[in-house]
Amino acid sequence: MAKNIQKSNKTYSKPNQGEVRAKKHLGQHFLKDEVIAERIGDTLTLEGYKNVLEIGPGMGVLTKYLIEKDVAVIAMDLDSESIDYLKENYPNKNLEILEGDFLKFDITQLFGDEQFAITGNFPYNISTQIVFKMLEWKDRIPEFTGMFQKEVAQRICEKEGSKAYGILSVLTQAFYDAEYLFTVPPSVFNPPPKVDSGVLRLTRKKDYSIPCDEKFFYRVVKTAFQQRRKTLRNSLKSFDLSDRIKEDIIFGQRPEQLSVSEFIALTQKLENDAISTDR
Repeated sequence: MAKNIQKSNKTYSKPNQGEVRAKKHLGQHFLKDEVIAERIGDTLTLEGYKNVLEIGPGMGVLTKYLIEKDVAVIAMDLDSESIDYLKENYPNKNLEILEGDFLKFDITQLFGDEQFAITGNFPYNISTQIVFKMLEWKDRIPEFTGMFQKEVAQRICEKEGSKAYGILSVLTQAFYDAEYLFTVPPSVFNPPPKVDSGVLRLTRKKDYSIPCDEKFFYRVVKTAFQQRRKTLRNSLKSFDLSDRIKEDIIFGQRPEQLSVSEFIALTQKLENDAISTDR
């Protein structure tokens, strides 16, 4: 366990990194830089919620900063060795330590029916799946922050016109405002990954409903980007476009050229063209 942290002059001691073995199959890279851990903790605005779920706490380098805040914290990890370490080293009345797989976990069991934020140093191998599950529960999650592989974090926050802009960008930004905050080098992890990491913040929009069928919107976006080099007139052929709608100028564009609002408008055009959402 880390020694006392002197916040006044920002001098920190490093936590003992040998207590839990990083497991490759779980995508574990333990953050060992206290300053960066505190910066990630401070990405939470604490606006509109009093609960925080930390995914993949490892040995608690971020957890220690979360439990200092005026929130209830659940630290969830799939690794039983990490769970045992946390229970031994971080007893705290504001902290619940939970062994579980977030991707399979029933969100309704967390914090009752209250709003909560999600943060963490996310395992690279499941980070995009974590985002997609978060989107399923957006009604409960007003804020989402944390660390990803840099290119994934950039992709989530990217705007139209970029090659990195894609499904993850559009579906996330339809409901959340996305900010890429800062880059983290491999040297601050044990073991160090082969790539840089990036920290982001997603803030749920005040009005996060969209004026079209949500499932159909997802289908349109995913189908469009499956053949991203083709125009929408070609990539959306499976929607049985009528001759009338195919003349719309939007269908002459490629998916990476459309903003999030234009994808919503595209979905509405398809709905109005009497395309069945059951196809």
